[in-house]
Amino acid sequence: MASRKTSHPNRDSEDKYSILLPTYNERENLPLIVWLLVKYFGESGYNYEIIVIDDGSPDGTLEVAKQLQKIYGEDKIVSEPPRPALSDGTAYIHGMKHATGNFIIIMDADLSHHVSGVCNKQKEGNYDLVSGTRYQGNGGVYGWDLRRKLISRGANFLSQVLLRPGASDLTGSFRLYKKSVLESLVERCVSKGYVFQMEMIVRARQLNYTVGEVPISFVDRVYGESKLGGNEIVSFAKGLITLFATT
Repeated sequence: MASRKTSHPNRDSEDKYSILLPTYNERENLPLIVWLLVKYFGESGYNYEIIVIDDGSPDGTLEVAKQLQKIYGEDKIVSEPPRPALSDGTAYIHGMKHATGNFIIIMDADLSHHVSGVCNKQKEGNYDLVSGTRYQGNGGVYGWDLRRKLISRGANFLSQVLLRPGASDLTGSFRLYKKSVLESLVERCVSKGYVFQMEMIVRARQLNYTVGEVPISFVDRVYGESKLGGNEIVSFAKGLITLFATT
């Protein structure tokens, strides 16, 4: 481990990254995403912890998280007791209570996101928030059918027209925040589900927080099924109209 630290002389030893992983029926994906995170942060020299926030999964995801604690250590894997019916916002609130880092990364546990670039991007401009974007540079989406791509593009286009947030990808859930900034935004956000991610960006702009973007390749989940359905689309539309009227 000493050689890794000396090979990264510019790493700030006081910085620590808390990765929040909300999970529901991710017992097959969780070991893979944790291994990828441990590998990346170990090689990069950054201090880190991974916080698993389970939504009462019936497939045994929490038991898998406890096994991972034994493998990697309780200082690296924090497994929170199950919390049923968590939305994005409440999941992050629960996760922040256990976070000891001064930076917080939020991402999916379904292998759709791959950590690369957000930490370095934050350092480049000392951004308050760094968001992964599928719609700029060499970013993109892989593994989706035409219907899913049209829904995503349409939702993002409507959001851009109505909210004018100054960010290219409002509905993505792969982001890095300064912990104090995330706490401030969560206190002000009232939305749930997919709209929560949009409101976070809009509120950040209102509060004059600096927002950086880094292109990402979004790869559809390896195991399990997407939660996107008719109810989520209706909730998104209602939430978008509410944000347009109140922001």
